[in-house]
Amino acid sequence: MVPPRPISDEKADDGYGRRALRTLIPYLWPGRTVEGWKEMRVRVVVALVLLVCAKVAIVYVPMLYKLAVDALTVEPGQALIAVPIGILIAYGGVRVLSVAFGELRDAVFAKVAHRAIRTVALRTFRHLHALALRFHLDRQTGGLSRAIERGTKGIEFLLSFMLFNIIPTLVEIVMVCGILWVLFNIWFALVTFVTVVSYVVYSAVVTEWRLKYRRQMNKSDEEANTKAIDSLLNYETVKYFNNEDHEASRYDSALRRYERASVKSKTSLSLLNIGQGFIIATGLTLVMYMAGVGVSNKTMTVGDFVLVNAYLLQLYQPLNFLGFVYREIKQSLVDMERMFTLLRIGREVEDKKDARDLDVTDGVVRFENVDFRYEERRTILHDVSFEVPAGHMVALVGPSGAGKSTISRILFRFYDVEKGRVTIDGQDIRDVTQGSVRRAIGIVPQDTVLFNDTIRYNIAYGRPGATPEEIEQAAKLAQLHEFIASLPDGYETMVGERGLKLSGGEKQRVAIARTILKQPKILLFDEATSALDTNTEREIQRSLREVSVDRTTLVIAHRLSTVIDADEILVLDHGRIVERGKHQELLEHAGIYAEMWRKQQESARALELVEPEDLSAIVEPEGQESAA
Repeated sequence: MVPPRPISDEKADDGYGRRALRTLIPYLWPGRTVEGWKEMRVRVVVALVLLVCAKVAIVYVPMLYKLAVDALTVEPGQALIAVPIGILIAYGGVRVLSVAFGELRDAVFAKVAHRAIRTVALRTFRHLHALALRFHLDRQTGGLSRAIERGTKGIEFLLSFMLFNIIPTLVEIVMVCGILWVLFNIWFALVTFVTVVSYVVYSAVVTEWRLKYRRQMNKSDEEANTKAIDSLLNYETVKYFNNEDHEASRYDSALRRYERASVKSKTSLSLLNIGQGFIIATGLTLVMYMAGVGVSNKTMTVGDFVLVNAYLLQLYQPLNFLGFVYREIKQSLVDMERMFTLLRIGREVEDKKDARDLDVTDGVVRFENVDFRYEERRTILHDVSFEVPAGHMVALVGPSGAGKSTISRILFRFYDVEKGRVTIDGQDIRDVTQGSVRRAIGIVPQDTVLFNDTIRYNIAYGRPGATPEEIEQAAKLAQLHEFIASLPDGYETMVGERGLKLSGGEKQRVAIARTILKQPKILLFDEATSALDTNTEREIQRSLREVSVDRTTLVIAHRLSTVIDADEILVLDHGRIVERGKHQELLEHAGIYAEMWRKQQESARALELVEPEDLSAIVEPEGQESAA
């Protein structure tokens, strides 16, 4: 399945915004199946009521201001009878209420907003883990993490500004224009309305033009972030090849593009602000002129003059942020849609609606006439059939690219087969849940990547909740306990990013320990001892044989010495099983396996001549000599 075309940074039409808003609404007004839906809906309603109360209070403030000014205005020769204490107290009280209603609204709605953000982020995170391996092989982690980060921030910004800034401001504009029309005449309302509309249209047009620079900034930022993360994750490789300057140059090229776009964005902002200031000043001057004429003609009071001025200043204050808010809302909608697009990517491997858990009894694994390809033009596996009986060990060997690791990925249901089927105890793994299949299988991969946490955490990852005693027992079986005990912090030692503080052999033993701790019915060893020295390999092979007793074991190996005691050895070449049998039988057959064995024996003898103390050859219990 090919993922849908991602949203372009160069084009984000309004359809994306509408679609993002439609996707967001269920999180703000949750359905009855969602836990706590009643509370969330009540909070939304209360927040809207408080929003209306706050807006009414804000609109009424200038009216009280007008009354106070008129009460304090006296004709020449007249004395001020009394200070309008009541009006001034009411003025101060309403101002406090307008702030209080707004803060209460934010406090009530905060749980709804952050619950929506948490729910969307968690759903996206779960969905990404549910997508097939093919998706993750094609993605860049740095850009993906930024898409999620920007998406969640976009939701927060949209809720904060659009719901409680833009919409209330539009309501306030309508209310103010109506009041000016009723109290004075239509011209006051018309000039105010035209000024506001001109301001909005100008801001929208210029901001839309400026958005291309913001998109360039985001694109360059994602590229820089991806390059930085990729470089830091491959720190050792950078050092091996002395390519610090090369990495810095790649990072700086992305930063340069970000810098250029950022400078253009900032300078164009000045043009936006100047135009906005001109429109506001023009409208304010016209309205104040009409009010001044009214005062001089005795048709308006000084309080009316102050009222008009207060209303306009009160309207223009939130409009000052319109360009910024419009741009950010547009960008937030694009960022949200990019994140929601991830949620719409279909799962290539998905459980059937009636899928049940795998019922593991004996742990018999069977591949039946399996065909598989990663892409249309190249088939990886051709008519592969074999069986791993309960309690037996079957080995897969062959040259690189023969399809050995593909078989392990299919067994774990990272991919589903195109033809044939894979069964465990007679159950097609496509008919059961993925989780139950993976719970039944334990793997020790060739390339072990650890979490940046303690050794204890990484071992316990095989079975979260295991007791300290069980963790230590698993470490002992993996020949790791003594090493851990020698560390100053013991099991609480941090392993570093991807386990870089440990050697290859130590990381491999942690992987073996957590697989032992998992206690699966089926074991899969993918070059499990490839990173170990000869002595450690002997010890771990002995431990693995002990762990494998009464368990179905599938071994993927390049080093033939590790599988000569397997119950059956399958030789893969170009995706086909070309030979099968026991070690001795395959040697007598004098085919591909025998040739591989001969070459490895010759390599071992050459190594023995150079460094006899570091032999790769080992002697198995049967007394046969083998080579690494």
